[in-house]
Order: sequence, then C-alpha cells, then structure tokens
Amino acid sequence: MSEAAPLVFLLEDEDDIAALVVRALESFGMRVERFARGRDFLARFGKEPPDLAILDLGLPDVDGLEIVKAVRRQGGTGILVVTGRADTADRVLGLELGADDYVVKPFEPRELVARARSVLRRLAGPDTAMAASATEVARFAGFTFSTATNALTTPAGETRPLSVAEAALLVLLLKAPNRILSRDQLMDGLGIAAQRTPFDRSVDVRVSRLRRKLDDTAAEPTLIRTVYGAGYLFNARVTWGAGE
Repeated sequence: MSEAAPLVFLLEDEDDIAALVVRALESFGMRVERFARGRDFLARFGKEPPDLAILDLGLPDVDGLEIVKAVRRQGGTGILVVTGRADTADRVLGLELGADDYVVKPFEPRELVARARSVLRRLAGPDTAMAASATEVARFAGFTFSTATNALTTPAGETRPLSVAEAALLVLLLKAPNRILSRDQLMDGLGIAAQRTPFDRSVDVRVSRLRRKLDDTAAEPTLIRTVYGAGYLFNARVTWGAGE
C-alpha cells in the first residue's frame, strides 16, 4: 500500500450515496475517485490500481462480480463490496471471489469508513494484535507464511499470494493451533462481528478459500478441521521466526 494518503476508488452509480461516502472517506484523509460505471472504473484501474476498491455490485453496465474478479487478479488492492440487504447470494459469491469485506445497504457512512479503514490496516501489514513480537514468518506442515507480504509458500516451493481476508484468517488460526475457535471468535478477530446475522456464512466462505490455498480440500480436511457445532481447529505444529 502507498505511504501517502490511501487512494480509494468508489464504484457507486447512485449519486446521493456516492456523495455521502466520498465526504466521509475524505474526512478521514483518504483520496477518493468516484465512478458511476464499471467500464470507467476498469479503464482507470488499469492505469493506477488504488489501495482500496469499494464496489457496489448492482451496476447499470457491468456485472459487479466481474469487477471483483478483475480487481482480485491484480492482487494488491483491497476489496470492499456493497450489496443490498436481500442479495445474500451475491455477498457470499463476492467473498468467494476474493472480496475482503462487505457492507450491506442501507448503511451509515461511518460504518463503511470503519470497514474501509480495517481493510487498509490489514493491507498495511500485521498489527500488534496479529503479529508475534519480532516475528514475521510462520512455518507449519511444510508451508511458510510471511505476514509482511501475505505470501504463502507451499512445501513444493510455489508462492501463493493471499488476499487480505485470507491472510487475516490464517494468522488467527496460526496463533491458536490445535485449539477450537468458534465462528464468533473468528468474526470478532476479523472485525466483521458488527454485521453478524444468524445465517452469516462469511467465515465459512473464507475458510473454504483458505483451504484451497492450503491444498486442504479433501472430504475430511486435515489442516483446518471443522468441529461441528463448535467451530474450526488448525491441526498443525506452528513455529514463528524472523524472515530472511
């Protein structure tokens, strides 16, 4: 992420909502460029990817989920999706495609700002709540994970970049190996508890994405085990050390 004021691209076709969001973000020192159409967003994105993209999925000219995929392919930009309250399927699919967080309409501008700042903090690197003192690399089951770059290296030496959300979830699990973490604990740790609903699947979707990155997709996963009725357990010995 850039050291200057973070650059945020807002893709929102409703002028009144966009004006409120732009004012709120700028009041917290962010540089904001607003787009009403997906094609304009993509053209600008190709020239200068922002630190954070806030994407309304309901667009007049382009499928918002296609925008999520295009941004995620670039890799270095955080993604915050905005959906309607009834659009649960799109919200889940957005997370599966790599969005870092979501906000449901109608929302308070302060809520969106809080979620945007949370994603930007995670992009900036591990904070004191997530990082072990003077450590930045975790080793487990032949994998290594760098908190400085959000890069996961497989036992075969392949490097797999993780999204902000995937990295944050992995750190939570790595800090509590061989311990059951409930969905509520994970949501609290990921900073998404404020939007919790009885049927919220966001943690399960993120676990599923992380399992794919860890090649842990068998019928009975071995690294991230589901403990039915309780939560998830990271089943590996984890060691932390300084990076090279």
